[in-house]
Formats: sequence, structure tokens, C-alpha cells
Amino acid sequence: MAETMKALVLEAHGDIDTLKVVNDYPKPSPGPGEVLIRVGATSFNYHDVFTVKGMPGIKVPMPVVIGLDMAGQIVELGEGVAEWRVGDRVLVNPLNKAKGLMGEMLDGGMAEYCRVSTGQLIAMPPDVSYADAASLPVAYGTAHRMLITHNTVKAGDKVLILGASGGVGTGCVMLAKQLGAEVIACAGSAEKMAALTALGADHVVNYRETDFSKWAIQQYGKPQRRTYEGGVDVVINFTGGDTWVPSLKCLKRGGTLLVCGATAGHDPKEDLRYIWSFELKVIGSNSFYDDDLSALMDMIQAGTLKPTIDKVLPLEEAAEGLRMIRDREVMGKIVVTPDTV
Repeated sequence: MAETMKALVLEAHGDIDTLKVVNDYPKPSPGPGEVLIRVGATSFNYHDVFTVKGMPGIKVPMPVVIGLDMAGQIVELGEGVAEWRVGDRVLVNPLNKAKGLMGEMLDGGMAEYCRVSTGQLIAMPPDVSYADAASLPVAYGTAHRMLITHNTVKAGDKVLILGASGGVGTGCVMLAKQLGAEVIACAGSAEKMAALTALGADHVVNYRETDFSKWAIQQYGKPQRRTYEGGVDVVINFTGGDTWVPSLKCLKRGGTLLVCGATAGHDPKEDLRYIWSFELKVIGSNSFYDDDLSALMDMIQAGTLKPTIDKVLPLEEAAEGLRMIRDREVMGKIVVTPDTV
């Protein structure tokens, strides 16, 4: 009789309630060049909301175990695997170069076990927990690539971060502070604003009550086309939608708009006049690479970075965690710990 396992499974696109925890999902076996991981922790991203709803042009094979980010321990080696050992603790880069994203094009981390190609494995330092490691790839890896790998933020810069309370946002707040920036964090509630202040933000703005662009202009002055006075140096915007043009308006001459996503809409109204008149730079960051993830784990090991985790949930409550992300009730990351034996 084939072995089975507990998993959070998507069988059809729809709302969060289409996700089901099952106890009889087939336990995978590693093929050549693969390993089987006992999942220690996995985490959600807003991308998982899109996967559940369905995205134009992306055909997700069903059923699929969702969840991009995961860390765990190798329990079985496939044929030809020589560079890893049973018992090794690993973080998984969710991008399988041959098949696509884990949790979308092939089974992901919201299960007791996961089959992974060895090309996706990154060794974990001894003092990094599974929960902290599983918080990194999509959120903190992207933040690291935007700010550090692309060398876009320097000491003294005024950096305005939209969506600062989420996974990418909290990563940006912490990394920008480490780089010596003056951080303006935008969030939608007093509770999140207080948490962001505790995280190190120099200023917090409630975007539901205050126009962040007008706040920045009032605080730092109106950007000038002939001088470098007024405005902020960097805006980090992965929301898109109606926030795009206001982001352009509050950037100083020569300023930079960083983008890695569009949770509020990928096709916003544009105003090219600001880009040429103020010589603005728009820099995109697509995903993350092993070097970003290794650097982040080294920071955790050294005690200079601690991922912000809102809640750690059992697999049975995982769908509720994704609902919280969808409804923007989260500060940082939602981590899920499957009950493995």
C-alpha cells in the first residue's frame, strides 16, 4: 500500500475555502537528482493568493500542494545524489528551473514531505531555525535583491515603503535601516504603525487616512526639476494600482522607484512626464537567487536580522493564515509547521 501524508491541497481555482487539508495525499519519492524533505516549516506569500484565485496565462496542474517557501531536513536521497546527506538541514529555493515554481507548477511546502531537486537546495547555518529560514525566499529574498544586490539604497537616503507591514515590506524596512536610510513606512492601521516603529521605521504613515505622497512633499518639500531639492530618494512600490502616479510625484530629481510586484493592479495609470522631467529611475527586481538567500541566512546566523513572523500555525489552520494575508491583517510572515513524524 502506498504511503500517504497530510497536505494543504488546491483542486480548483476559487476563494480560500477551496483549499482543503487532506490526510491521504500521496507521499512522494525522490527521483534521480532529487531528495525528499521532511518539511520543518513553510510560509505563505501573497503570490499564494493569486495561485488559489488563478492567474491569466498560467495553467496550474491540479491537484497541487501550495506553498512556495519551505525549509526542512533531508530524509531520503534519489539516485545519483552525492553532494547531500540524509539529515542535512536545507532551505529550498522555490524556483525549479525545469518545471517552474513550487506550489504552483509542482507540489510545494504545505505538506509533511516535499520532493525537491538538488539544484534548489541551500545549506542552513546551524543557528537558523526552520521558521526563520522558511520566511526568507519570496519576501526577504526579493527585498535583499531590490535594496542590496541592485545597490539602490545608500546611507542617508529617504526611503518610502508602501505595504511596509507585509513580508517584503518588513524585509525592506529592516534592510533599509541596516543600510543607514531614513525610513518612511506606510501601513493601514495604528497597530501596524506601532509595530513598524518598533521595527525601526523613522516615520509611519497611515495610508488609509493620509495621502502618502502629499505627506512626503509636506515633510521634505516639493521635488524640483532644476535642483535636487525636495522629495524622497527612493519609493518602494510593489502594490501598483492607484499608488503608482503618487509614487512618481513625491520622488526627488534623480530618485528611484523600486518595483517587484503589483498586488493592487499591474496596469496602473501612468504619467511619463514625471519620469523624464525629474530624471527618475524605475528599477524592477524579479525574484531572488541563491546568493540573496545565503546572505540573509548569514545575517540571521550573525544576529543582525530576525524575520518578522506574525503567527506560526499548524497545517490544519493554514487556510486561515492565507485569508489573513489576503485581507491584509498580517504583520510580517505567516509560517506553517506541518506535524511530521
